[in-house]
Amino acid sequence: MKKETEQKKTVLDIIEGCGCQESNLIAILQAVQNEYKYLSEDALRLIAEKLGLSAAKVYSVATFYENFSLEAKGKHIIRICTGTACHVRKSQPIYDALRKELALTGKKKTSADGLFTLETVACLGACGLAPVMTLDGEVHPKMTPDEAVALLHEVREKEAAV
Repeated sequence: MKKETEQKKTVLDIIEGCGCQESNLIAILQAVQNEYKYLSEDALRLIAEKLGLSAAKVYSVATFYENFSLEAKGKHIIRICTGTACHVRKSQPIYDALRKELALTGKKKTSADGLFTLETVACLGACGLAPVMTLDGEVHPKMTPDEAVALLHEVREKEAAV
């Protein structure tokens, strides 16, 4: 209960800090996501209430822009490039291997343990190094499915040692 109250206060502080106006909706959503790494249903409802908007309007904005997430993200963010150079050089098998390793099904992007979130991006700007993936923003060039899975194992081992 205390955690929910603290989160509500933080969201209210963000709304006030950005300016409690409909024109600031995207800035408010960005600030809330920066704080919590995703937009919870409770946060969306609170934002709608405070801005005098329908929950549907706030939800439609949050789902229109790809950079907003309605699902809690993992501690480590993995991005697989699906741009032309990476696609041609077989980025899809890397993505498939990681989904299997993380036991992701359907539209789920975050592992059950909350450690990893797997996303695709249209381009990482490293076409000459294709296929490319990033792990927490660090570029990993010329990846293979086996190397990507091995990298996950390394991170898991480091997390277990902490």
